[in-house]
Formats: sequence, C-alpha cells, structure tokens
Amino acid sequence: MDFSFTDEQMALSESVLRFARERLAPDYMAREQEGVFDRALVREMGALGMLVPNVPERLGGMEADSVMTGLITEGVAFGDFNLSYLTLLGALLGGILAEHARPPLAEKWVPKIAAGETLIALGLTEPAVGSDAAKLKLKARRAGDGYVLNGEKTSISAADQADIAIVFGRTGSEAAGAKGVSAFLVELDQPGITRTRFDDLGSTIVGRGSLFFDDVKVSGEALLGEENGGFTQIMKGFDFSRAIIGLQCLGAARASLDETWAYVQEREAFGAPLAKFEGVTFPLAEAETFYEACRLLCYKTLWLRDQGLPHTAEAAMCKWWAPKLSFDILHQCLLLHGHYGYSKETPHQQRLRDVMGLEIGDGTAQVQKIVIARERIGRIAVPY
Repeated sequence: MDFSFTDEQMALSESVLRFARERLAPDYMAREQEGVFDRALVREMGALGMLVPNVPERLGGMEADSVMTGLITEGVAFGDFNLSYLTLLGALLGGILAEHARPPLAEKWVPKIAAGETLIALGLTEPAVGSDAAKLKLKARRAGDGYVLNGEKTSISAADQADIAIVFGRTGSEAAGAKGVSAFLVELDQPGITRTRFDDLGSTIVGRGSLFFDDVKVSGEALLGEENGGFTQIMKGFDFSRAIIGLQCLGAARASLDETWAYVQEREAFGAPLAKFEGVTFPLAEAETFYEACRLLCYKTLWLRDQGLPHTAEAAMCKWWAPKLSFDILHQCLLLHGHYGYSKETPHQQRLRDVMGLEIGDGTAQVQKIVIARERIGRIAVPY
C-alpha cells in the first residue's frame, strides 16, 4: 500500500500551488468584489493546463488522470476557491464532451474551454427538480433534424457568463424518468435564451442564476451520445466531480489553517503566544486530523476511479463530508482570529461563505447518504 504521489504528480501540485500563492491568493477577495470571472486570468489558467486537464492532448488537455485533476483543483482552490469552479466544470463537462460529443463538436469546443476562451455551464437543475433530477421538465421536442427546447434551468453556475452549456432535456415521456432524458450542447448567445443572476451569499464571481429557453433550436449534431441516454452520462460524471468538490473545499480550508497556525504563533495574550494555549492549539489539532482523513478519502476515491474500480459510495462520502468539514474548519479559524476574524478584511469569512454553497449544490448531504446506503444494502434504502 503506497500513499505517496508520483514525482510527476508532486511536481504538478507544486507548480499549481506556486501559481495559486503568487497569482490567485493576493487578489482573491478583490476579484469577488468585481462579481465576474476575470477572462484574462482564466486564459492564463488555460495556458497552464488548469481548466480541462483530463482530456486528450489533441483536445487541449494533458490526459491527466483523476488524481492529477484533483491536485490541480485543490491547488487552485487554495489560492481562490471560486476560480476552482472552472476546473471542476471544465473537467466534468469537458470530459463529457470528449467522450460523448460527435468528433467535430468536441474538436470545436473542448480546446476553447481548455484554453480559457470559452466558459461552459451545466444545465441540469430546475425550479421544481433539484435532488430528484430524473424528473426534470425542460422539453426537448424533435423538429426536423434537430430539437426545440422549452423550459427553465436554475441554480446554474456562471449562468450569465457562460458561452455554452450542456443542457439536459426531456426527449421521452415523464413516466420514463431518467430513461427519457437527453443531453445537448447549446450555444447561449442565440434567440430565445434569457438569463438571470442570483444575489448569493458567497461565490459572487461564479454568478449562479437561471437560464430560460423559449423555442430554442438546436441541431441534431448538438445531441451528446444517444437520445434518452443523457442522464447516465451525468450520473457517471458525478462520481468524479463529487471527489473533486471535496478537494475544492479542502483546498480553501488548508489555506485558512496555514494562515491560522501562523497567526497563533505571532499573536500574544497574557504575555505569551496564543500557540502556548491548549484551548487554541487543540481545536487546530483536531481540524488537522479530520482534514487529513477527508483528504485521503478524496484521493482514494479518485485513485479507485483511475483503477476502474467502483467508487460511487466513496464519492458520495466525499461530497457530504468535505464541504461540511471545511466549513467547520473555516469557522474555527475565523474564531481563533478573535475580533479580527469578524472583519470582512480577512479571507476566512469569504472562504466560509463560498464553501457553504457546496453543502447544498451538486447534491445535498441527505442525498449523498442515501447513495451510500443504497450502495451498501441496495434499493431498500431508497425512499423513492
């Protein structure tokens, strides 16, 4: 049993962390005030291979395995949690395009996503369909050799900034459930599409919002994979992205842990550094313990994926535990900074608000626990 990363993986991790410290961390909070992604910085990340690392080189990637993709995401999140969304979306959706899109479509768009020239969104969630995504309503009606889309997608990352989106629509009957869902690549600058943005508690630059489709025409070439086969594509992708999300959150927690360890050695009370007091160091020691355990779980999950082994339960464990744990760690770091921690001038409150969103998005803790139970004892554990 070998818990070490390869030399190549370590070199990649160190390179990403260097970029995160030098280019991302200094302006993390300032960028959040801007409210949108800095496209020049996104292109810079693309040039360094940080956006869609897991696709073939011919499509602009580096053919990174799942573990390497996790290292990149974790490193980016260490410097700027919100920019790590781009790696998450790029790896998940770029991977779907590389595998399921017709070659001309993949060759047109994946290199642009990888280069940071194009932002891509995931259009799955709907107003009345969140956790039970198989019951989505957006209608994709056949029209000639293409389709016409009508409906709404909501809680979409980069809704008002994305150039394209993978949109899931119902091509079969509602009774067909998951077996009546197809996936399409949709360009978002065409007639019939309108967008809104939410005023969120955190992750402002991510720009969560809604997409509305009113008789939006897409060609048959925009269909990804087989008709009525779209839901399977995204469910398989979630087993990957849930572990990546775990490392996203842990990257932010690691940044605040490092800053807090440094702070408690410098700040004095009662004539001694705070680090002398067990009431200060013990909570940090506990945080480090849980952090290490959760990080190992995330990388084990990605390793299982790279070995072609089952990892659905482990991915769900990552998704429910890592965001909650990271939130708790960030809260503790904020408290240990005393009254300074309550200021908006420190990054801990920003990371706290940003990470909180992933306790909800991309699958709630309750859904993840259903998945874990189902994987252990079968569908008797599923309440629907």
